[in-house]
Amino acid sequence: MNIPDHINNKRNIVRLIGFTALFALIFINIYKPFSSSLWYNISEFMFFVYSSLVILTGLLVVLISRIIMYLYSRRHTISYGKYALWVFLEILLMSVFYTMYTIILNKERDVMETFESSFINTALVLLLPYIVLWFYFGWRESSTRLEKIERADDEETDTPGNITFNDEKGTLRLSVLCSDLLYIESSENYVVINYSNKGKVKKYLLRNTLKNIEGALERSRIVRCHRSYLVNLDRAKVIRRDREGLYIELDTEGVIDIPVSKSYQKKVSETFLAHSFKVLN
Repeated sequence: MNIPDHINNKRNIVRLIGFTALFALIFINIYKPFSSSLWYNISEFMFFVYSSLVILTGLLVVLISRIIMYLYSRRHTISYGKYALWVFLEILLMSVFYTMYTIILNKERDVMETFESSFINTALVLLLPYIVLWFYFGWRESSTRLEKIERADDEETDTPGNITFNDEKGTLRLSVLCSDLLYIESSENYVVINYSNKGKVKKYLLRNTLKNIEGALERSRIVRCHRSYLVNLDRAKVIRRDREGLYIELDTEGVIDIPVSKSYQKKVSETFLAHSFKVLN
């Protein structure tokens, strides 16, 4: 099971880094957990100065990590297990950084004791804001979707049988007859909407995620068949299986055969057969 798309959204990454930095400064400098003031053999004021600098420097690990995660997610999916491992590695690398910094300032400190203290503090500094933001981002995403649904219900300009497509900000960008829609393909931060118009195949590039589009079309015949594809089963002519896997042939020339991944094969087959049976009856 993969993490929600909004967790790795650009804006949410910036919010996560900023909130974590602020939380770390307050947490370490005010509460001083686990005698963290003993990390440095200096006065309270200098502790504030040094700890602020080292915390902000250490958060560069999070910044670099999140940039790498974002780039990685553009071509690969990130499961909950991968995400948990990623966070653990962030904590580990920051702990090593803080341990090295502390030993340099106070060579009398025991390395393993310092690392253990650093690991506990780092885990608290990262996990607490991460958990808070995970729930906040989820609540924000749910609220946004609810607003889109309510706004769609209030729309009086939509033509019956039309499918409307909004960008990631909720702005209406395209309206297509359901019978003309062929398939939708993911393309990094965009989706490519393929539809027929007067016998010709047209493409429209829309800034949004395939997951958001799937959620908006969940009550239609446009279904998810692959990590990168949604397909209109009303335009499916044949579902065939060959050595390379399962594919959907559409009733329009000049379009690719749409692949069906294993995780979606049962749902696609059942939906396709159910519709065929309904038509025959």
